[in-house]
Amino acid sequence: MSSPTLNALVHTMRYEADGIVSVEFRPATPAVDFPAFEAGSHIDLHLPNGLVRSYSLCNPASDRQRYVVGVLNDRKSRGGSRYVHQQLRVGMTLPISAPRNNFALEEDARRSVLVAGGIGVTPIWCMLQRLASLGRPVELVYCARSRKEAAFVEAIEALAREKAIELSWHCDDEKGAPPDLAKLLAGRGDDSHYYCCGPTPMLDAFERGCEQLGYANVHIERFAAVQVEAPAATQSCVVACAKSKREVEVPAGKSILDSLIDAGLDPDHSCKEGVCGACETAVIEGEVDHHDGILTKAERAANKTMMICVSRCKGARLVLDI
Repeated sequence: MSSPTLNALVHTMRYEADGIVSVEFRPATPAVDFPAFEAGSHIDLHLPNGLVRSYSLCNPASDRQRYVVGVLNDRKSRGGSRYVHQQLRVGMTLPISAPRNNFALEEDARRSVLVAGGIGVTPIWCMLQRLASLGRPVELVYCARSRKEAAFVEAIEALAREKAIELSWHCDDEKGAPPDLAKLLAGRGDDSHYYCCGPTPMLDAFERGCEQLGYANVHIERFAAVQVEAPAATQSCVVACAKSKREVEVPAGKSILDSLIDAGLDPDHSCKEGVCGACETAVIEGEVDHHDGILTKAERAANKTMMICVSRCKGARLVLDI
């Protein structure tokens, strides 16, 4: 089933950079508390136009009565960010999910290296504030196309000065090229933890760079699921639901999630795009064809869970813990 939602009031909207606004939500009913959250968490906005979109929380994790997200007015928007920028207004209320965390922060790491790419700064900024509040060793590498398109700059620079945090900038328009992440991250140590959120090409370069440097403690968060290749949707399969004691045929071109819903089952779900994690399901038997934007390469290889909204079966049958 879809996760229960919270009724949230749009309390504040603020210009943060070219094409980026922050939106602060507070409980629509003042006597109701928002659930606590950890750095790296995101919430789903159930927008009035029928879309559900996930956005990372960027305010301090110590906050209890507000959630703040940053939203880029994406040129390739399919309606979510465009709605936020053009139609969402202070005073409106809308359902939001409780926070979920697919990008957890290792707070006890010897050192943390945070890498932000454009609007990917939102969870990174939350992590930076958390580690600074704990007095943990941390540095930030902030990459953007230009400074005018970089959000939270003044606040980040103020915190870096106050806490003596190492802050590195790479603006494409100033450097004349995208960042060489392997070069930027060299010499940081293989016992540090490395985090990156940004556009897909940057995340791919980050993973390659960390692998090249021998860094094992690597964490990423993607904006979108991995592109599904056409062959993935050409085969049907059968999904056996261990808890429900049901077998459901999933036809070619249809997701496991939609097939289960049509069969009368009610699995938890939200975004239907493989990025929110709500539909993550344990795999008991069978090999998965992963297309989500959450699991790491190691987690995919382990074949223990899958996002049933976008991932499929490589063979003819899957047994899931549903």
